[in-house]
Amino acid sequence: MYKILLAFLFSSLLNAAVYDGIAIVVKDRAITLLDIKNKMQETHSSAKVASNLLIREKLEDIERKKRKITVTNSEVFDDIQKTAQRNKLNISEFYKAVRNANGLSSTELKEKIRQKLLTQKLYMAIAYGAADEPSDKDIKEYYNLHKDDFDHPSEFSVIIYQAKDKSRLEEKVSNPMFYSPDIAQREQVLPYAKISPELAKLLTKTGLNHFSPVVPDGKGRYMTFYIKSLKSIKDSKLDDVKEQIKNAIMSKQREEVLSNYFARLRQNTDIKTLRMPK
Repeated sequence: MYKILLAFLFSSLLNAAVYDGIAIVVKDRAITLLDIKNKMQETHSSAKVASNLLIREKLEDIERKKRKITVTNSEVFDDIQKTAQRNKLNISEFYKAVRNANGLSSTELKEKIRQKLLTQKLYMAIAYGAADEPSDKDIKEYYNLHKDDFDHPSEFSVIIYQAKDKSRLEEKVSNPMFYSPDIAQREQVLPYAKISPELAKLLTKTGLNHFSPVVPDGKGRYMTFYIKSLKSIKDSKLDDVKEQIKNAIMSKQREEVLSNYFARLRQNTDIKTLRMPK
């Protein structure tokens, strides 16, 4: 009898300890206090924002399982291969660049890619076909409201600084007079039409006489760009960016469809908030 009572007491204490760690229950899925704290740290957000993000993740997981959405290993590899090719790297070099930049192992990277593809498939299943193609009038109105977004330099004259130690470059960015033999530099002219969209966006955002953020160079080192000069600001014409505007409008429509869908799903799902981090 004593042993039975002792076992029951131990089981109750164990269950209480587990229960105490749970902050929110979304249907039959638990979100712990630790989950919320980790998400707060990851997103630099409040407990409320972090918990809402985690609830959304649980709702998406429920919906994926309901729709039987899956991602194969070959789909994950294809995505990694395409990303590596866009960055002019082979697979091994790409894994190394990601590890140096984010500390992710190849296994962790594959899992992140898998989750990204699962989310993309879910969003397509919900919102595909929900957006109406915009009319010429809609496109023209959007262009007139966002014209500055489509203007860009035809080329950038830059000084490229590279180093193996990221902190050296960060010191250079904060103090342009700083010198270190560990930092290599070269001047280069980068035509807008011949660089990747990611680099073009980075340089455009950086602005004249400023350093770009320090970024991985894809070869195990880091780099920053100093914008010396910009050549011939190009005024975009509506016909040049018509497809881009059409995609932007339809993307916004799909975002609204998704937002409304998950708002309704949240309202109709049993969600219990037990406690929040202090």
